[in-house]
Amino acid sequence: MRRLKQVLVHRFREKASVFLTELHPARDAAERASVLASLRKRDFDATHHCSAWREGVPVLAFGADDDGEPSGTAGRPMLAVLEGAEATDLLAVCIRWYGGTKLGTGGLVRAYTEGVQGALALADEAGAWEEVRILRRGELRVGATQAHLPFALLGAFPGVEVVEQSFSGDEATLAFQCPPDLAPLLDHAWQERSRGGVIHWG
Repeated sequence: MRRLKQVLVHRFREKASVFLTELHPARDAAERASVLASLRKRDFDATHHCSAWREGVPVLAFGADDDGEPSGTAGRPMLAVLEGAEATDLLAVCIRWYGGTKLGTGGLVRAYTEGVQGALALADEAGAWEEVRILRRGELRVGATQAHLPFALLGAFPGVEVVEQSFSGDEATLAFQCPPDLAPLLDHAWQERSRGGVIHWG
């Protein structure tokens, strides 16, 4: 997974229509709304402001908007490019000024796809990405007198990060994060160590 660190802009012309694609870091709905509002105000004379976005690590939400273009010809192709690039926490906006020549549905799909691909290529050239790891969260629950056991187990697995330990009554809970591929190994190891205990995965 990759997260964008800066704004990228790609501009091109297709049969008299001008397409301006911008990629913006945006981690939630409020940030996306702010960017879109700003671009709509700046480029108020544009015909369309189509968009696509992905949010979360792993991706928890995504969306696309054709903004008046024929259904499925703008937002969805843009989103497909973002998915293929394994990009998250970003908003892609493709602004079009109609030049008088219709592109047809196939032409629109190609144009909006090209817009996002071009902006992503610029991001690659600029080194505008940061790699983000997908981590899975788990909890180990034991009696308070055995609070040391989860630490002993997790310490044997490089890549596991302890998040917090808490106590409630006579129960101790240790929350941790790990790469998803470690989950089956941890499940097996904890079942053996605790004689049948289970890991509670988030």
